[in-house]
Amino acid sequence: MAARIVVALLLLLVSSTAVALSPLEPADTSSPRATIASFLAITDDVMSRYIEYRKAPSPASQKALQQSVAKGYRLLDLSAVPPATRDETARDRFVLLWEVLARVQLPDPAAIPATFAATAGGAKAAQATRWRIPGTEITITRVAQGDRAGEFLFSPDTVDRLPAFYEISRASPYLRTVPGGNVYGVLKLVTGWMIPVAWVEALPDWANTPIFGQLLWKSIVVLVLFGLAFWIAIAIWRWARHRPWDSSLGTYLRYLSAPATILILASLLRYFATNQIAVSGSAAQVADYVLELAAAAGQIWIVWLTAGRVADAIIALPKIHIKSVDAHLIRLAARTTGLGVMLVLVFHTANRLGIPVYGLVAGAGVGGLAVALAARSTLENFLGTLNLYADHPVRVGDLCRYGEDSPNVIRLGTVEEIGLRSTLIRGIDRTITTIPNAEFSNMPIVNLTRRDRMLFRTTIGLRYETTPDQLRFVVAQLREMLLAHPRIAEDPARVRAVGFGSSALDVELFAYVKTSEWNDFLAVREDLVLRIMDIVREAGTGFAFPSRTFYQARDAGLDPEKQAAAEQKVREWAAAHALPFPDFDNAHRQKVMDTLDYPPEGSPGADRG
Repeated sequence: MAARIVVALLLLLVSSTAVALSPLEPADTSSPRATIASFLAITDDVMSRYIEYRKAPSPASQKALQQSVAKGYRLLDLSAVPPATRDETARDRFVLLWEVLARVQLPDPAAIPATFAATAGGAKAAQATRWRIPGTEITITRVAQGDRAGEFLFSPDTVDRLPAFYEISRASPYLRTVPGGNVYGVLKLVTGWMIPVAWVEALPDWANTPIFGQLLWKSIVVLVLFGLAFWIAIAIWRWARHRPWDSSLGTYLRYLSAPATILILASLLRYFATNQIAVSGSAAQVADYVLELAAAAGQIWIVWLTAGRVADAIIALPKIHIKSVDAHLIRLAARTTGLGVMLVLVFHTANRLGIPVYGLVAGAGVGGLAVALAARSTLENFLGTLNLYADHPVRVGDLCRYGEDSPNVIRLGTVEEIGLRSTLIRGIDRTITTIPNAEFSNMPIVNLTRRDRMLFRTTIGLRYETTPDQLRFVVAQLREMLLAHPRIAEDPARVRAVGFGSSALDVELFAYVKTSEWNDFLAVREDLVLRIMDIVREAGTGFAFPSRTFYQARDAGLDPEKQAAAEQKVREWAAAHALPFPDFDNAHRQKVMDTLDYPPEGSPGADRG
């Protein structure tokens, strides 16, 4: 206890003679002499502020001490130290340098090189680039490039070898006063304002035993805090996964809670480990690496979830089918963008951890080339997907013909999914056909769903006993029927006697039904067939059969009365100059346009008024 009082009085004496540095005044590093002078002034200021902090621990006194120590960092060339561990490493190396130089006899300031050395002729010689403290391997070098080019700092090699220098010189006596008689020991004992140093000193000796450069109690507390944080993160992750991913905002926020918790816990652990527990040495570096990796994992996780959520939100729009090529490409674009951001985060984290990023990029380029060569077919299918997206020959749900039919396969079906590699088509026999997109995009594709109208085309054969006037009557009535039908497009609806078949007089009907739905077309076609049968029967003729007909005595033949009526009707048309050949006149066309009842009388959809 008495020894501690003596040390405290000695520190107070030293602190009273130290010159306080201005908080905004930068350290002078314009020459080796200025760097040494700045180091001595900063150590005196740190000593004074440490005593003030020890007497009255508070956030303000701790911040003042940290700011003073941070000035000492500026005297070290930390370019070879990974950014993730730079602060803790700088604090450790600054204290070690303090310990070493406190045991070394420094030369007279006049013997240390200043900024410029005057020559005999009065001109200024070239500035020195290196200076080594006599009797040591501690070197101050001039920074050649970067933001601090031209400044004289303790070299990267010196910073790296300070632990070895300390081990060599620790048995030597102090030539200058240091806090507590052992500044490196003070660094191990020091804690944040939440944990008074008096509490630490009151712990049993075993708790303050250094293990791998770190006090045992600090190691235990850090491990407990890291374990507790890990358990909390796992618990929240399991809670989030209880609800399956359904692309909703609520589920997205639920899943986002796990990586957000990791980021929050990493920040809290960094604060407590650095500012309150004040871990040092290799333990501080390990903690920094772990927290840096955890923070990067949380950020990457958030980016991946957000990319998927953005894609799902766009696909949820009414115009985009969930299994269409548009949906797949939107997912691909979102995932690719997310992957790009993730790679940036990975390279940023690797750079902070001291991993050579440029080597990774070069290796990734060579590996990417190898993968591209090995996955040539996959690349071809992806390019085929892009062609399908650009041309849009079919969409999900479209009925189409693709390629040429074979004896056992009818290439007609409905598109069920257009993926990034292949397209799935359900055939009319309900089987699923998988076609690689590279092949599908090169096929002749007939999209049947996109028809604005559907073709009705048929040829009917009338018996050869049909007279020319009967044939004229049938043709005229069929034309009138097409004109009158409200579901048949006016142009180019046509009916023509096209020739003499092997066993029939051929009459061709060609018209477009005003529908694009297959079932609706079947209903209209059925109605047309029935009306054709009525017209043929009304004309007194009949349909021919592809066979020979033998007449027996009891066969009545054709109906003579209807035959005479049909022929009389044609003669009346001719007398009135209204014979509809080659076509109806405009007045009659307008008169009969859309006059038939459709659906026909007796059907469920017929007008019952």
